[in-house]
Amino acid sequence: MAQQRASSVEAWGAFAALAAQRKFRKTSWLAPVCIALLCASFGAAALLQMRLDRAHAAAQAQAYEQIRAGDLAQAAAAGLARMEAAGRHFAAMPGSTPDEPAIRNIALTGPGGALIAASNPAAALPTNQAARVFAFGPQAGISFAAGARRITVLFDPAALAPMGARMALLLPGGAVLAHGAGFTAPTATVPVPGWPLAAATALDQTAAGWMGALPLYLFVILGPSVAGAWLAALLVGAFARQEKAQSAVRALKSVRPVEGKLMVRLALAERAALEAARSKSEFIAHMSHELRTPLNAVIGFSEVIASGLYGPVGHAKYAEYANDIAGAGRQLHARIGDILEFANIEAGRHPLSLERVELAALAEAALEDHKGRAFSRRIRLDAGACVPGFVRADPLALRRILSNLLDNALCYTAPGGAVRLEVRMEEGAGLITIADSGMGFSGAEKNRAGRAFQRFDRPGTVTGAGLGLAIAMELARRMGGAMNLASAQGQGSIMSLRLPIALPVGSDSA
Repeated sequence: MAQQRASSVEAWGAFAALAAQRKFRKTSWLAPVCIALLCASFGAAALLQMRLDRAHAAAQAQAYEQIRAGDLAQAAAAGLARMEAAGRHFAAMPGSTPDEPAIRNIALTGPGGALIAASNPAAALPTNQAARVFAFGPQAGISFAAGARRITVLFDPAALAPMGARMALLLPGGAVLAHGAGFTAPTATVPVPGWPLAAATALDQTAAGWMGALPLYLFVILGPSVAGAWLAALLVGAFARQEKAQSAVRALKSVRPVEGKLMVRLALAERAALEAARSKSEFIAHMSHELRTPLNAVIGFSEVIASGLYGPVGHAKYAEYANDIAGAGRQLHARIGDILEFANIEAGRHPLSLERVELAALAEAALEDHKGRAFSRRIRLDAGACVPGFVRADPLALRRILSNLLDNALCYTAPGGAVRLEVRMEEGAGLITIADSGMGFSGAEKNRAGRAFQRFDRPGTVTGAGLGLAIAMELARRMGGAMNLASAQGQGSIMSLRLPIALPVGSDSA
C-alpha cells in the first residue's frame, strides 16, 4: 500500500514538472502578470506615502496653530492687564477720563452694587457681575474687587489683541468673546495666563489639503507601471527570441560562427553604452569651460568700456550699452551655471559631505547675505524664532538651498512686503520655514513647483531659468530631507525644509 502511494506521488510530481516546463516555455502570459504586480506594488507604495504625507501635514499644521494660539494668549493677557490698570486708576481718581481709547465705560460700585462713580454714567452697566471676564452685548468686560468696592470695565474686545484669521478668544464654557475672519471650530486652545479665558485658532483647511499631490502619486504609479510593461514586453520578446535561437542552435549545431558573431555584437553594444556615458560626462565638463570662458571675457571687457578705464567713450549711449552687455552676460553666466549644476546633481556627480551642522546659525548667516537685496527692494527681511540645534547635512549644499529659497521669496514679494525665516527643532528633524507676503501660487502652479525649467512669471518680477527650486529639492532629497510648499493665490507662500537631526558626537550612527 505504501509503495502504491509513493508511486502515485512520484507520478503526480513528474506530471506537474512536465506541465510547468511547458507552461514556462510560453512566456506570453508574463507581461500581464508583471504589469499587475507592478501596479499593485507601486499603488501600495503610493498609498503608504500619501498616508505618511497626510500625517506629517496634519502634525505640522497642528504645531503651527498651537504657536499662533500661544501668541494670541500672550497678547490677550497684556491687553487685559492694561484694562485692569485703567480700572484701578479710575478707582483711585473717580471722575477721571480713561487713557485707553478702547474702554467704553468704567463703573465703581460699593457693597450691594450701589454705583459710586462711572466714566460714562448715561451708558448701560452690568449689575452684580461676579464673573471676572464676561460679554456684555457687543462689548466685553472685566470685573474685580478693590477692597470693599468693585470695579467693572467695559471695552471693545477687538482691542485686546491683534485678531488674525481663524483666531478667537473663548470664555469658560466655550462662548466666543471675540473672533477673526474664518474661525469655525477650535483646533488649538491655549489658556490666557492669569485670566479665565482661552485663545483658540482654527486649522486652515486649504493649507492642510493634500489632494493637490494626487497627480504626482498617479505619476508614481503609472510611470513605473508603463515602464515596467514596456520592459516586460521587451523581456517577453527577448525570451521568445532566445527560445527561437536555442531551437535554431539545436537544429543547426554546425553553425558555430553565428554564436561568435552574437557575442561580438553584444560586446560592441556594451562598449558603445559605456562610451555614450563617458561622452556625456565629457560634454558637460567641456561645455562648463567653453561657455563660461567667453562669457567671462565679454563681461570683463564690457565693464572696462563702461568704466572708461582707458579714456572716455565717444558717446554716452556706448557706456549704457556696455552696462547692458555686462548685465546680460552675468545673467547668462548664472543661468548656464544653474543648468550645469542641475545636470551634475541629476547625474549623481555632485559630491556631498554630510556632517553635523548648526541649523540656526547657518540660516541666520544666509539671511544676512540677502539683507542687502531686501533693503534695495524695500522688503522687510527678518528672522523669527530660531531654535538652535544640529542636523545632518552638507553645509555648502544647505547654504545653496537656503540661498535659492530666499531668492525665490524676495523675487515673488512686492516692494513693501515681508519675508520671515524661522527655525524649529522637532522630533527627529530640524525644520526651516520661509514665509513671504507675495502673490502666492495657484493649485496648478504648486503641482508643477520643483520641476526643472518651471517658471512662474509675475508682473514686475524677473525670474531665472526655473532651476532654483529644482536644485534645492534635489539637494534636500540627497541629504535625506524633504521640502514642502504651502501657498494660496494672493495669500503668500510658506516653504518648509525638513532635515534629519544629527546624532550626538560619539553615539552610534547605525
